[in-house]
Amino acid sequence: MITLIVAGLGLLALVAIVVGIVEAAQAPTWRQIAAERRAQWEAKQPQLHGLDQYAGPHTDDNESWDDD
Repeated sequence: MITLIVAGLGLLALVAIVVGIVEAAQAPTWRQIAAERRAQWEAKQPQLHGLDQYAGPHTDDNESWDDD
């Protein structure tokens, strides 16, 4: 029974080492993908907040829900 527990822990450690090595090898690729996605996201932010390059800045005068 103890042998089975030790073998299971050894297998778990081996899997952890393999996953760590594979992830370390692929990390630069994932960082590049993340940088590209962030650049795309940052490029969209002015459009999402009403700062369209053609329409100009969004003002509170155009807010129809603000009835105060």
